Order: sequence, then C-alpha cells, then structure tokens
Amino acid sequence: MKAFRGPKVWLWRWRRNPLKRRADVVEAWVVLGACLLTVLAGVLAGLAAAGSVEDGLARERAAWRPAVARVVAQVPGSSSAHSHKASPGERIWTEVRWTVPDGSAHTGQVRVEPGSKPGTPVTVWTDPQGHLVSRPTTASEAAFRATLTGLLVGVSAAAVPFVAGLAVRTRLERRRMDAWDTEWSRLGPQWGRMV
Repeated sequence: MKAFRGPKVWLWRWRRNPLKRRADVVEAWVVLGACLLTVLAGVLAGLAAAGSVEDGLARERAAWRPAVARVVAQVPGSSSAHSHKASPGERIWTEVRWTVPDGSAHTGQVRVEPGSKPGTPVTVWTDPQGHLVSRPTTASEAAFRATLTGLLVGVSAAAVPFVAGLAVRTRLERRRMDAWDTEWSRLGPQWGRMV
C-alpha cells in the first residue's frame, strides 16, 4: 500500500495545494491541537501528581515518629527460629501498649515474633495523635512511588485529549467520505460518456 502513496512529505497539511479542501485544513488543525493538548495535559498532570505524592510522603516522614511499645500478654508459639510450626520471619498479631509524648497511654494490635513474653519491647510508628501507622516510606521509596504515580496519571490525562482528537478526526473523515460519495454519484455517470 505504501508504494502507491508516494514519498512521505512533512507538513503536507499546511502546504499550498489547489486540491486541498476546507476539511483538510480543519483536520490539520485538529491533529495539531490534539497532539499539543496530549503532551501538555500528560506532562502537567504527571508533574502535579508526582509533586503531590512526594509532598504527602515527606509530611508523613516528618510527622510520624517511632515509639517503644510493650507486649501486653504472652504471644502463642515458640520464640525459637527453628520451630517446626512457625516459618522463619512469621509474625503473630498481639496487643501492645505505648505512651505518647503527652503522657497518655495507647493500645493497639501489631505483629510480633511468636513466643514473645509480656513486656517485650516492640518498635511501632505513631502519628502526632498517637495512633498506630505503618512505617513511613524512605526518601528513595517516596521518589519511586511519586514517579510511578506521576507516569500513570500523566498517561491517563494524556489519553483524554488523544481520544477526543481521534474521535473528531474520525468524524471529519466520515464527513469527507460522505461528501466524496455525493460528488461521485453526481460526476461518476459522466465518465461513461467519455469512452
């Protein structure tokens, strides 16, 4: 099929041509606008999302603090790493108690080693109100998460003008084919008289 098209000419939509129709000019501007909006929307949305995620995770790192909690009751299981019932690294949920800087005591559920005795110290992470939270992300983990989120949001945002441009271009193509059919039905029968 490419052999019948001829060589590729850059910016052909904007070159002067007596055969160029108004629909060709409109399509050229639609394609250009869709391309520019696709790039612009993708980059701006991606940067905004990445910055927002990075800021949120930095605020968590600044606000969340480690605290030493103590196991409240005996944890079932054996503390031996070679126990046949517990696999290495297995942890069991149990209740722990900790005190926040304002002096109030809090309790919550965390995972600890099997066989931990009451009073065993466990490091937990708390927010400024003293509630349990997960360990905050490191700076490198936050950068990776922000980059990944920015890429996903950027691609999603870029898809909107891209799909809209494709829809408009398809509609213009359909109108152009309908106009061509109309003209062919008017001029086609005249070709038979020339032979």
